[in-house]
Amino acid sequence: MRRIWAAVAAVFVLWPAAAVVAAHPRPQLQLGLLGDPARFDLQTGQQSSSRLIIVGWSQGTSAGYFTGLFRSMLGQPMVGLSTGSEGDPEALSPAAIARGRGDALLVALNQAVAAWPRQVFVRPLAEMNGHWNDYSAYNANGSARDAGHSTAAFRKAFARISLVVHGAPGVNARLRALDLPPVAGTLTPTRNAVVVWNPQGFGSPDLPGNSAAAYYPGDRYVDVVADDLYDIGGRAEWGAAERLYAAHPTKPFAFGEWGLWGIDDPAFVRRMAAFLRGHRRTILATYYSGRPGSIFDLQSKPKSLAAYRALIAPLSR
Repeated sequence: MRRIWAAVAAVFVLWPAAAVVAAHPRPQLQLGLLGDPARFDLQTGQQSSSRLIIVGWSQGTSAGYFTGLFRSMLGQPMVGLSTGSEGDPEALSPAAIARGRGDALLVALNQAVAAWPRQVFVRPLAEMNGHWNDYSAYNANGSARDAGHSTAAFRKAFARISLVVHGAPGVNARLRALDLPPVAGTLTPTRNAVVVWNPQGFGSPDLPGNSAAAYYPGDRYVDVVADDLYDIGGRAEWGAAERLYAAHPTKPFAFGEWGLWGIDDPAFVRRMAAFLRGHRRTILATYYSGRPGSIFDLQSKPKSLAAYRALIAPLSR
């Protein structure tokens, strides 16, 4: 696929990206969405190359499930992993994932990714520093959740996810070094998996212990750093996005989600276009379109839609 960043494919298995970022010209930016690709591309004139679908932990029980999912996700699938299906309580805590209780899903995902002919973005437990997610370490009032949901538990859970999905050589020895149990299941080493660590640029609640950095598992477990950025009431946290980009200079960058929260604001779209053009490590931007008629749908935002067609969509060609 012409928009895949072939130059970095070889370093996406727990490998520092600094040398590649420095040595190669900027990759082709990929544009994706969460929503209906055919409808969105017709709206915007975009040639979408990636589709995000978020999977609850109890959903993905076989490699066949994920393979079927990939077929609906354009050239570059992006699988989000959550501890519960939409609206359902969490199936397991970060500590339980770290201890291997979620391995059946991870092994199935490893097998599906290894058999897929192209790269797959895997985006585990996104917006972990947002209190609305069960796997966050904090409640909305600033109180800490239990040890099973601590930032330390999250970091170990993320490390396990990354190691298992990559099918990393010597995975059990690496897990033992983290004081974690071995994997029960057969893994296939793959360079197809691109693991995305995707906080918000700032915590909610905005406390030092709930910062993005508090959840960072370490460079060896992260292939791409991402931010979620929304325009809510005419306000977007661009400063937080800039800081997150600057904090990880050896990593490719992405917007795992971005969108307009019930507002028609073409200035936000223009600023996003400027960011994408000006930050050479940015490889993916995924617009959250949602369902037709949702508060994110560009159809109800004519000025922003026009700006998107003029400034964002051409970046996909």
